[in-house]
Amino acid sequence: MTDSSGRRTVKARGDLFSPACPTRKLLDRIGTKWISMAVKVLAEEAGELRFSQMQRQMAGISQKMLSVTLQGMVRDGLVSRRVEPVVPPQVFYRLTPLGLSLEEPLAALREWAEAHMPEIDRANQRYTQEETPT
Repeated sequence: MTDSSGRRTVKARGDLFSPACPTRKLLDRIGTKWISMAVKVLAEEAGELRFSQMQRQMAGISQKMLSVTLQGMVRDGLVSRRVEPVVPPQVFYRLTPLGLSLEEPLAALREWAEAHMPEIDRANQRYTQEETPT
């Protein structure tokens, strides 16, 4: 990119070390275990999933936390939400193309975690042994 004088300019992408940085705020949101699980569950489904189906597949998540997680994902454009006007209402979720594009990097992070978990466990054990007073 060049400015009006023909000099090359670099578009600022933010300052990850600044608490006000939009990128940092986004990473705070998408870096949670619940977002990672929700993206994985939705990516594995060819179509839509109901709220209750997602909750069953995401062991340990409360109804409130799943609701908050999905609301944030809808707000960020990662998930679309469809309500069937029946009694009681049925709510369906699916990844948007933007949300689907998040599956690959999150899958890589999950794979890294699974591959390195034994090393992390050993490091935690060493730390605990070294820090425990004798």
